[in-house]
Amino acid sequence: MNLQELRKEIDKIDEQVVILLNRRAGLAQEVGKHKTRSSSHYFTPEREQNVFKRLLALNPGPLDARAIRAIYREIISASRALEKPLSVAYLGPSGTFSHQASIGRFGSSSAFEPADTIAEIFSMVERGKCDYGLAPIENSLAGVIPETLDTFMQTNLRIVSEVFVPIVHNLASHCKKLEDIQKIYSHPQPFAQCKQWLRSHLPGVELAEVSSTARGAALAAAEPTSAAICPDLAAEQHSLPILVEHTEDNPSNRTRFVVLGYNEPEPTGKDKTSLMFSVHHKSGALFRAMAAFEKYDVNLTMIESRPAKVAAWEYVFYLDVQGHVRDLQVQRAIDQLREQSLFVTVLGSYPAAG
Repeated sequence: MNLQELRKEIDKIDEQVVILLNRRAGLAQEVGKHKTRSSSHYFTPEREQNVFKRLLALNPGPLDARAIRAIYREIISASRALEKPLSVAYLGPSGTFSHQASIGRFGSSSAFEPADTIAEIFSMVERGKCDYGLAPIENSLAGVIPETLDTFMQTNLRIVSEVFVPIVHNLASHCKKLEDIQKIYSHPQPFAQCKQWLRSHLPGVELAEVSSTARGAALAAAEPTSAAICPDLAAEQHSLPILVEHTEDNPSNRTRFVVLGYNEPEPTGKDKTSLMFSVHHKSGALFRAMAAFEKYDVNLTMIESRPAKVAAWEYVFYLDVQGHVRDLQVQRAIDQLREQSLFVTVLGSYPAAG
């Protein structure tokens, strides 16, 4: 086929795609009516994971798995909005990695509400101002986020999903060349994570610390000889061209975010369970408690301790384990853990992110 014939064929396929998308959307509306009658949750991460798994198994290419996920993330988001528009609280301001993670998990058809603190994210969901919240819980380089773990001691919210976001920093500026940049704005953390790159490519340029990467992008957008180290979302929101992509020193840096809500996702076969517990303050107590997971062959993916804040030198332990709370081996391990602990709280079982 020549170019004109190829384009006509694409137009025909687009017509079919639009018809099928609207047919799918109509079925989603019917699903929404069933959920309304049964008071079911509109966000079901276990169902979405199964949809992605099935689609990727069917995909013959040339579209890769990432493209299929991105396309269907927005299809699912738009369909879910027809059932019920969801509101999601995240750590603001807009344009940050938290905002980017929220869009990545819920799609752009949801409404996103920035919060000033992690504790406020929890509060916005508890008070019903938002349907869900998304909070950072750990970074692959810096470790856990203490404020997120500590807030779990004061809430009945559950972890219903998780998402990993690659931390990609970009140099954005109206300047056409690196030599024209006189000042760079960013948050202290991105400056630290791009330290070697900045030293090699922009030595001697003034580094101005600001409250967020989004704020840095806003300031750089207003100054013709300035730049910002920021996510691509912040650059896009402020119409600031990206001059250099991937200025981060460590390309494997990722942040894990958890979705907060009241769901109890069904098992998918690839799940994660989060727990918090405390033990008696005596010799061997923690060892005996942790033995439950070795006994029942349950793999741990994270363990962290935080001060209990009720008495000096008392601690609460946080665990992530592979498996769902309904899995027999996980059930048995948790039952034995309770026998050796002052308390055990299951923070949620949810599909494990890839």
